[in-house]
Amino acid sequence: MAKRKALGKGADAIFGNINTEEVVQSNEIPIKYIERNPYQPRTEFEEEPLKELAESIRVHGIIQPITVRKLAENEYQLISGERRLRASEMAKLREIPAYIRTADDEQMLEMALIENIQREDLNPIEIALSYQRLVEELGITQDKVGDKVGKERSTVTNYLSLLKLPADIVDSLRSKEISMGHAKALKNIPDSIMQVQLFNDIMERGLSVRQTEALARKLKEAQSKKADKTPANPNQVHLDQLSKQLEEKFGNKVRLKQKSSGSGEIAIPFSNDQDLNRILEILDLI
Repeated sequence: MAKRKALGKGADAIFGNINTEEVVQSNEIPIKYIERNPYQPRTEFEEEPLKELAESIRVHGIIQPITVRKLAENEYQLISGERRLRASEMAKLREIPAYIRTADDEQMLEMALIENIQREDLNPIEIALSYQRLVEELGITQDKVGDKVGKERSTVTNYLSLLKLPADIVDSLRSKEISMGHAKALKNIPDSIMQVQLFNDIMERGLSVRQTEALARKLKEAQSKKADKTPANPNQVHLDQLSKQLEEKFGNKVRLKQKSSGSGEIAIPFSNDQDLNRILEILDLI
């Protein structure tokens, strides 16, 4: 299979196939007329890099214009370039160069998410959540997501599977306490309890990726041998199937337990407020 070519960074490179008549030549727009992008997937911006960018803008100006859409006279909405806009405000600029593009709400979301994915400083969970939003909010397949961001489907699938890891592991990936290599090794262990046990070893002993991979293989082999000796429980098989269906629906690891009396519980862990709101929306509770 031919390898897809990676796309450029920035909305204009990503969406170069959109009718060029929709894009007006770069204009200087008063910053006070520009409102934030409500679809911006990234809500946290580190202060120090913003200050450095602001200082660069004071000295050199804006090298790459931001992209906006026009809502009304003297009213624009940001499509891409959130950091540049924030840094320009910090640099006390009154105007900023901008391309004006025609875009509906769905295109706004798509542009914001894809530009966000193309950033080099994202952690794996931010990338995974952006892929997930493209799948869920645009209603497209993982193959289509791969086409849009210039990645193989397997890459998209690998990132999405990170969201099924236990919450503590997801949080550590987000804060870059562990690497993508550690996460891949943990994903290969089908049991979430063992995943957490190995994760704790990584944190306590400072295990390398290779050490983690070796331990993950041993745990997986031990679990396979144990499964071979244990007769299949029809009820447990049914519960496992239900768990997988629920995991596909919610995009999270789901724990489904049932006692011999018939009582039990369903647990759906979430990694942050955004993840909780997404689950509540699926349940039609908000």
